[in-house]
Amino acid sequence: MKRLLLLPAALPVLLLTACGAGPGEGATPAAAGDAAAGAYPVTVENCGAEVTFTEQPERVVLLKSASVPFLHDLGVLDRVTARAGQYPPGYYDEETLAELDGIPLLTDRTDTSGHLQISRETVIGQEPDLVLGEVDNLSRASLEAVGIPLVEEPGLCDEGLADPGFDDVEDQMRTYGRVFGRTEEADRAVASLRDRVEAVEERVGEGSGLRAAVLYPTVGGGTTYAYGTRSMAQPQLEAAGLVNVFDDVDERVFEVTLEELLGRDPEVLVLLHGDGDPAEVERALTDLPGAERLTAVREGRIVTQLFNFTEPPTPLSVTGLERLVDRLAELER
Repeated sequence: MKRLLLLPAALPVLLLTACGAGPGEGATPAAAGDAAAGAYPVTVENCGAEVTFTEQPERVVLLKSASVPFLHDLGVLDRVTARAGQYPPGYYDEETLAELDGIPLLTDRTDTSGHLQISRETVIGQEPDLVLGEVDNLSRASLEAVGIPLVEEPGLCDEGLADPGFDDVEDQMRTYGRVFGRTEEADRAVASLRDRVEAVEERVGEGSGLRAAVLYPTVGGGTTYAYGTRSMAQPQLEAAGLVNVFDDVDERVFEVTLEELLGRDPEVLVLLHGDGDPAEVERALTDLPGAERLTAVREGRIVTQLFNFTEPPTPLSVTGLERLVDRLAELER
């Protein structure tokens, strides 16, 4: 199991982005600049590209929600001048919600496939000095052409992460700390996250060893997706004392049939969703013909939670781990 380093040093849009992700490198600090000392430029590596900042970003536009907990923990969410996409309130505490409510929403409109619908001109018109999150018509290259840097969460890069773990949350917190000149705040946030993961692992001990699957059912009928070893689902299940039934699948996310699920027969199901009624998400799986034969369905071990509580690696993945362990304990009472 990958764990946080002991030495100081994740909705439909996201789901569809995840479908194209594979192995590779994410965002890691590059040795250029020292934001802690107020020295710029600072260069970080992101999705295989080097992104350089000559000063602290002051006008940030969010196109995805995944970076919100990082920015909140670093105390720089007030640098966000506009946002687009969906920000389900179930992710955030009251303080973060209040901060988000004060940020103008450009649009939350998506197409039938869940892709954010926003024009390049709308984003450029905000005059950002940083865009967080890449969408179909707003690639890194198209923004760099007009002098706007873009940073994507490493787990959502096309290359994905080869071996995701809670240490990737640490790495990304430190990366944002360098970009925004908040390295001390990043150190404190990392220490807190590490303590929380270790507390869960101590509580779980050897764990139940129950076989589990993390799925994303399509509400209203359609494809069911499952998560393999290149997803944050893998270390999250391990930390919860469970065994991923897809731990032999070297992919992040992939389509799965009910026949495949019946063959692997998980004893626990973790169902992810972008927003809406969790009961509908559960029914999207349990109403499939033959689903009642799954051990997890028969024995009632089903946990439904919002997508970013698992994917991509962010502080919400730690919260999701805590929630998963709490929920499993409730189900076993």
